[in-house]
Amino acid sequence: ASPCPGPGLGCPPLRNVSGAQYVGSGYTKAVYRVRLPGGAAVALKAVDFSGHDLGSCVREFGARRGCYRLAAHKLLKEMVLLERLRHPNVLQLYGYCYQDSEDIPDTLTTITELGAPVEMIQLLQTSWEDRFRICLSLGRLLHHLAHSPLGSVTLLDFRPRQFVLVDGELKVTDLDDARVEETPCASSTDCILEFPARNFTLPCSAQGWCEGMNEKRNLYNAYRFFFTYLLPHSAPSSLRPLLDSIVNATGELTWGVDETLSQLEKVLHLFKSGQYLQNSSASSSAEYQRLPDSTIPREDYRCWPSYHHGSCLLSVFNLAEAVDVCESHAQCRAFVLTNQTTWTGRKLVFFKTGWSQVVPDPNKITYVRTSG
Repeated sequence: ASPCPGPGLGCPPLRNVSGAQYVGSGYTKAVYRVRLPGGAAVALKAVDFSGHDLGSCVREFGARRGCYRLAAHKLLKEMVLLERLRHPNVLQLYGYCYQDSEDIPDTLTTITELGAPVEMIQLLQTSWEDRFRICLSLGRLLHHLAHSPLGSVTLLDFRPRQFVLVDGELKVTDLDDARVEETPCASSTDCILEFPARNFTLPCSAQGWCEGMNEKRNLYNAYRFFFTYLLPHSAPSSLRPLLDSIVNATGELTWGVDETLSQLEKVLHLFKSGQYLQNSSASSSAEYQRLPDSTIPREDYRCWPSYHHGSCLLSVFNLAEAVDVCESHAQCRAFVLTNQTTWTGRKLVFFKTGWSQVVPDPNKITYVRTSG
């Protein structure tokens, strides 16, 4: 991992950055990836001088500096929110810099953690364990937003592009469309949550606010953009009923954020502790011989979803589960236990078609099928 810059970075490190790469832009901001003098890669966000917001404002009013300040207000708001809403699933703000740029004095650049964009098509091809991690990250984030120091925060623009992945964890990066106020109401007819596919009517509290509207908007968006695609498919079969109930309850808004998170944490516990495993190994008649400090360099086959493109690399809770997996693959005759683990502490295992060549490797243990 590259060195992590501390908070409180200012302008000096930005004068010697190397290899700025354009990452992308929205209506207002452009994002660049740079390396700081110490070697850490960070993201820089600034008002996009050729962007939609600045351009349409200048066309209408002709006041470039005033228009810049208006656009920079969004960046400033986001910077304050990143600072106030610090959390493992909120992108980390490292600092900011005011400097003169083009013909505008005091342009603002924010310096944040660098993440990878969320590509749904790619995510659907990753292991269930990694997809579950993203849903759990999201559950933890929404719980934090519902109980934040600023009150209940809703993300008005809630799409995969507002998020990034940092070492497998989902983090929200765009907060300029976040809103802190709850919606005022005279009756529940003022509390209609509208989505493309369906609407919900929420109660109007005695204090004249729509109850839980911010939290429920976030939750339904989490359901329609993430949970419904990432949670259920190719999950361990014993966890499916619980995962289906999470998807259904968030899709109907029968649960709030607290209940949703506690059910996601329950899934994590069942998965990490191995309690989800059904006792099937007892029925297996096959026997495997253990060859310590060795590996099988070739004889790979492809399986889905594998952690490695050209071979069958899966995570298992224990040896018994590795045997089960090998038994369930027609071509599997051996497997190699590595000393690498996934984010939940599970072991990564290569499954092989045979063992004609076994070579020494101090970090691996090979198991070959001897009977059955």
